[in-house]
Amino acid sequence: MKDTENLIFSLNATMPVFLMMVLGYVLHRKTPLLNDAFASYLNTFVFKLALPVQLFKSLSQEDFHTVWDGGMVLFCFGVSLASILLLLGLSAFLRDSSLRAEFVQAGYRGSQALLGVALLQNIYGSSATGGPLALVLIGAVPLYNVAAVLLLTLLAPGGHLDRKTVGKALRGIITNPIILGIAAGLVWSLLRFSQPVILQRAVSSLAATATPLGLLALGASMDPKKAAGCWKPTLVASLFKLVLFVALFLPLAVKLGYRGETLTALLIMLGSPATVSGFSMARSMGHEGVLSASAVMLTTVCSAFTFTVWLYLLKTLALI
Repeated sequence: MKDTENLIFSLNATMPVFLMMVLGYVLHRKTPLLNDAFASYLNTFVFKLALPVQLFKSLSQEDFHTVWDGGMVLFCFGVSLASILLLLGLSAFLRDSSLRAEFVQAGYRGSQALLGVALLQNIYGSSATGGPLALVLIGAVPLYNVAAVLLLTLLAPGGHLDRKTVGKALRGIITNPIILGIAAGLVWSLLRFSQPVILQRAVSSLAATATPLGLLALGASMDPKKAAGCWKPTLVASLFKLVLFVALFLPLAVKLGYRGETLTALLIMLGSPATVSGFSMARSMGHEGVLSASAVMLTTVCSAFTFTVWLYLLKTLALI
C-alpha cells in the first residue's frame, strides 16, 4: 500500500509537467497555433522575463538569512565542475573529435531552471520556487555558461582562446536574466523591502505565466528530424545526464544531510534533461548541432520516466 502511494506521489509530480510538454509538441506539429516563430518568441519571453520574475517573486518574499546556504552553492559548483571534467575526459575517446564539445555540453547542461520550477511546484506548492532551486542555479548556471562558451570555442576546428571569447563568457554571466532575477530577489530579501499591493499582484500575475508557457515552448521545440544522427554518443551523454550523475552525486548529498525540498532541487540539477539553449548555442558557434538536438529530444522524453523513478526511490527512503 505504501509503495502504491509513493508511486502515485511520483507520478503526480512528473506527469503533469511532461503532459504540458506533449501538448506543446502536438500544438506545434498538428495545428497552426504554435508555429516556429511563435514558439521561439514564447521561449525568449519565458527565459528573459517570466522565469526571472518568478524567481525574483519567490526569493524577495523569503528571509535572506534563512535562504542563503553557501555550502550548498559550493556543492553545486563542485559537482558541476566534476561532471564537466569527467565528460571532457570521456570525449577524448570519440572517433569524431568535432562532436566533443556538443557531447560534453549535452551531458552536463540541463534545463533545471524551467523544469525545476514546475516539478517543485507540483511537489511542494507554489512557494517552493524560492531558496533551494535558486541556490542550485547560483552554483551551476554561471559555470554552465562559461564552460559552454569555452568548450564550443576551443573544441571547434581551429578554435583558440582569446579576449573576445573570455569577454563573451563573462557577459553571458552578467547579463543572464535568470541570474539577474535571483540576484534582485536576494537583494530585495536582504534589504527587507516591502512590496506595495499593486506591485505584488503585477509580479505574481507575470510570474504565473512562466511555467505553463515555458513547458509549451519546450515541447514545441522538440524536432525528431534533427535528432536522427549521432545515436551512440547521444545515448552515452543522455545516460550520464539522466542516470549516472544522479547515482554518483545524490548519495553524497544525502550523506551531507540534504533532505526534502533541497534534495529534490539537487536531483533536478543532476537529472534534468538537456536544455534547448545548448542546441542553439552550438549552432550559433559553428557546430552542426545534430548531437545537441538528439540529446535534447532523447533526454526530454526519457526524463519523464527517470524523474519518476528517482522521486519514487527518494520518497520510499523517506528522504523527501
